[in-house]
Amino acid sequence: MSEFLGMPAPRPRGGAPGSPALDDRLTRLRSGREPYVLATVVRVRRPASARAGDRALVLPDGTVEGFVGGVCAAGTVRDQGLRLLRAGRASAATLLRITPEAREPYEEEGLVAVGQPCLSGGTLEIFLEAVLPPVLVRVHGDGPIARAFAAVGRALGYDVESGPGPIAPGTSAVLVASHGVGEEPVLRDALAAEVPYVGLIASRRRGAAVLARVEAGERVHVPAGLDIGARTPGEVAVSVYAEIIRLR
Repeated sequence: MSEFLGMPAPRPRGGAPGSPALDDRLTRLRSGREPYVLATVVRVRRPASARAGDRALVLPDGTVEGFVGGVCAAGTVRDQGLRLLRAGRASAATLLRITPEAREPYEEEGLVAVGQPCLSGGTLEIFLEAVLPPVLVRVHGDGPIARAFAAVGRALGYDVESGPGPIAPGTSAVLVASHGVGEEPVLRDALAAEVPYVGLIASRRRGAAVLARVEAGERVHVPAGLDIGARTPGEVAVSVYAEIIRLR
C-alpha cells in the first residue's frame, strides 16, 4: 500500500536485475515449454519504486513473478502481458508506457500508453516480450524423408522429436514417414491426442487403405503436403511444413 501513499513500495528480492531466482524460473519455463511474458523496465521517471533493469514474468494464469513496480504497475503489466499471450504470436513485443500524461489509453505501432493509476505519479516504460514455446513436431520413421522432416523442422526453429515414444502434450504435428512400418498405432495415438496436424507419407491409394483401418482417419493428411511437384526428401519435407504453416 505504500505506493498508494506516494512512497516507494518495498522491492522484492526476486525482482532485482540478474536475480538468480528469476533466471532459474526462466530456465524452468523454457525447459517445460510454458509460455510467458518477460517484462523489463527500460526507463523510469521519478517518483517510482522501480528501477531500469527490474524484471518480472507474467504467466498465463495472470501470476506476476518478480518486480517492475508496485501494485499499480504490476496490475497494468499483468493485463498487457496477458493480452500479448492471447495474441498467440511467438516473440510478440510492445513497449508499455505507464504515465500520468496519458489521460486516455492510446496505442501506436510498438507502443501502448496507459494512465498512471497510483498517487505517486511517475512514469515507467516497460518492454514486454511474449515467449511462446516452439512448434513441437513428432516424426515417426527412420528413412530419408523422416530425416528430412527432422532437419527442415529444426531449421525452421521447431522442436522435433524423432523415434518411438509417447506423443507429448502440446504437439502441433505428427508426421508418419515409416513406409508401412508401425503406421496405424502412431496415427491412432495422434488422432486420440487431437494433434492439430497428422500427416502420412503414402500414395493416395495406399493411404486410403491404411486409413480405412483407423478411426477418424479422414483427419489425416494423405498425401501429406502441398502439391509443389516435390520429388526429393527435402522437397517433400518443405511441402509438408508449408501445409502446416498455411493451416496454422
